[in-house]
Amino acid sequence: MLIPRPRPPRLIRPVREPATSPPALAGAWAPTDRRLDQAELLPLPAGAVGPEDVLVDGGGRVISGDEDGRLWWWPVDARAGTRPHLLAENGGRPLGIELDPSGEALVVCDAYRGLLRVTPDGAVRELTGTAPPVHLANNATVGRDGTIYFTDSSDRFPVSHWKRDLLEHRPNGRVLAHQPGSGRTEVVTDGLYFPNGIALTPDESALMVVETSTHRLLRVELSGGVRVLADLPAYPDNLASVGDGTYWIALPSPRVPIAERLLPHPRLRQIAALLPDALQPQPRRYGLVALVDGAGAVRRTLHGPSGHYSMITGVRQHGDQLWLGSLTGSGVARVPLG
Repeated sequence: MLIPRPRPPRLIRPVREPATSPPALAGAWAPTDRRLDQAELLPLPAGAVGPEDVLVDGGGRVISGDEDGRLWWWPVDARAGTRPHLLAENGGRPLGIELDPSGEALVVCDAYRGLLRVTPDGAVRELTGTAPPVHLANNATVGRDGTIYFTDSSDRFPVSHWKRDLLEHRPNGRVLAHQPGSGRTEVVTDGLYFPNGIALTPDESALMVVETSTHRLLRVELSGGVRVLADLPAYPDNLASVGDGTYWIALPSPRVPIAERLLPHPRLRQIAALLPDALQPQPRRYGLVALVDGAGAVRRTLHGPSGHYSMITGVRQHGDQLWLGSLTGSGVARVPLG
């Protein structure tokens, strides 16, 4: 059973910001590798949509969720077109999915229920709930000591109205740390613009974090301090460590010029937020992921200009394959990296 979905504030509270100009997809970002338009699709059951993140566990299962609060899995070697098996139902909206230190249970960021722990038999337990300070748990990374670091993207808008947060363009988000032993959840840093993907550095001294609305890649030192590493030409979503000091970033859309031209006009943005969704600035139908290093330098980009698999919000490398999730798609996707 679906839990009640929160109602968003009717009015956004935009502030005046300088207009920005989206850079071209050129240089390291040039669409020379277009393999995302040949991605193989592993579909969700009929009617299910929104496999926002994707994870491959130690048992060779590819795991993702859907917008109706279910978790599904496929064998990692499944053929294209294979339907999944049901793992669990939680009634919320699963977003980021990670393994806990045991390598068996899952840590799930649920947009309506907070952090969850899901065991292999499908049992679901809330770790934080949605009482303050957790509002919109989005993506997580788990330390070797079991600490769960995760993004709390907005204290104003639910995931169903994420566009309103981007139009408001205020620092409504933060990064939190949950200690499973004590049950405490503490603020690591706040004042972030829709923080989304997150991953620990190899030495676990810092977090790599992306902000969706400001299209920035940040380094958050656990000892204190935030540094901007890169201004990205697309809006970033989930982020996953490869394990060698590099990170895959899912980029649901190249930056939208009209949205950035509206930044100096708070009243127009307030009106835009009240329009039907189809009349608001729209993400481009374009597939894009990027591999970056710890300094934010781009190592590789994969493109899908035709939008064969679009609105890519999840990305995970497993061996010589890359697995993809989508906020709006009807299944997960797979491409070879070789």
